[in-house]
Amino acid sequence: MKDILIVAHFSQMPGEKGNGRFVYLAEMLENNGYKVEIVTTSFSHATKKHRKYNEEHLKQNKYKFTLLDEIGYCKNVSLRRLFSHYLFGRNLGVYLNERKKPDIIYCAVPSLDASYIAAKYAIRNKVKFVIDIQDIWPEAFNMVFNTPIISKIIFLPMNRKANFIYSAANHIVAVSETYVKRALDVNKKCKKGLSVFLGTELSNFDKFAEESKVVKPKNEIWIAYIGTLGHSYDLTSVIDAFSILRSKGYRNLKFIVMGDGPLKKDFQMYAMQKGIPCEFTGMLDYSKMVEILVKCDIAVNPITRGAAASIINKVSDYAAAGLAVINTQECQEYQNLIDKYYAGINCRNNNSKDLSEKIQFLYNEVEIRKEMGRNNRKLAEEKFDRHITYQRILDLISIDK
Repeated sequence: MKDILIVAHFSQMPGEKGNGRFVYLAEMLENNGYKVEIVTTSFSHATKKHRKYNEEHLKQNKYKFTLLDEIGYCKNVSLRRLFSHYLFGRNLGVYLNERKKPDIIYCAVPSLDASYIAAKYAIRNKVKFVIDIQDIWPEAFNMVFNTPIISKIIFLPMNRKANFIYSAANHIVAVSETYVKRALDVNKKCKKGLSVFLGTELSNFDKFAEESKVVKPKNEIWIAYIGTLGHSYDLTSVIDAFSILRSKGYRNLKFIVMGDGPLKKDFQMYAMQKGIPCEFTGMLDYSKMVEILVKCDIAVNPITRGAAASIINKVSDYAAAGLAVINTQECQEYQNLIDKYYAGINCRNNNSKDLSEKIQFLYNEVEIRKEMGRNNRKLAEEKFDRHITYQRILDLISIDK
């Protein structure tokens, strides 16, 4: 029985809210005859709180789940966060040296400190090293701290560390083709990588959707946003677009915001100032989020200009729900999917007027809106269903089985 160690700094614990990739992968691998362990942190990045080891939730799983310490942090961009990641990486190094050598290390990237330690261990001990790129650092930080010369100097060590991790991989998996290409630029071992979107399991999604007891007034049009409320997400432009539409007499639009993050209070205050009907639900159990999402009419994917994000988690849920998407994200890969499937409308980034016009169009053109929604569901079935797409990861891991 092959022993797989999944190193995933930002993994969920079983029982936590969300729809995490690595818990799903662990269960899939376990069911296919692997001995699996997930190693992650005692600190939850999502809640900014330290976790309690929940024996009841962990007993439900066959695989092992290990929490390593880090001090934690309050702000996503801070020196304390960098130090906290350093400590997690150091503790991972200690744990790897104490643990029996695994056959395979499947490592989420980022964070860089933990991935760097795992890469060095894999090289030193001749362990098969598979990376799964969730985001690209330091590129993702450029929008927050973008002073050309200074930021280049600050991020140089991070860039070198990232290149080392990418080059060390025996196999490359990523959540988008964009990220695969970034790693292949420096990796001389791999001729190609594997792009597998984050996705969701459609059978579970549909089960939650069927159980929905959410009641929406017939005269309201709900526009949904799900995910983090942080610097990478331009909810301000969406609120401004709502304000423009209200001035034109569109009074039955409601903005449903599902998620949490450092800018939640700022967005709430801005919506109040603009007099926009918004419902901020906070972080929901995945099932509850689905129950609300499937009652919505339109979804928005408002990504801030310059963000390094590619095919992010929320777009798979929008697709599964069969919603037409209004997209401001600059990522060409996602824009191409929207156009190819005719699953929504791409519009100009950071432009509330253009955004309002696209919302107005879908508001008025009901049949087009429904057609786009059906097409987006087709996209989900072909590209985002984990039950199908994650089999490709399993096949990759099984090459040397």
